Amino acid sequence: MDETLGEYLRRVRKERRFTLRAVEEKTGISNAYLSQIETGKIVKPSPSVLHKMAELYEISYEHLMKTAGYPVASSNHETVVFRSSTGLEEITKEEEKELLAYLRFIRGRRSGK
Repeated sequence: MDETLGEYLRRVRKERRFTLRAVEEKTGISNAYLSQIETGKIVKPSPSVLHKMAELYEISYEHLMKTAGYPVASSNHETVVFRSSTGLEEITKEEEKELLAYLRFIRGRRSGK
């Protein structure tokens, strides 16, 4: 059985050794709201909440959006350019998503976002 969004976020939070209060301090999202997400009472948090959590947990924002039920734009052009310019044709789709998310993270740090 696949993990729900809440189960996934709870697992990742615990793997990162964050308490709900620590996440609240770092993101500004109340620990009560975070708890409701993790327990499944809130199944579709806003994209801005998901973005804050993805950045803090260093996980794929696109994966969170998809798991929450939001449509995720295809990055096919970016993928083709990435693959042809790196010679990494033998990577899985999941590896590709993670690499692209990391690249966006690095570029965001560089531009101060």
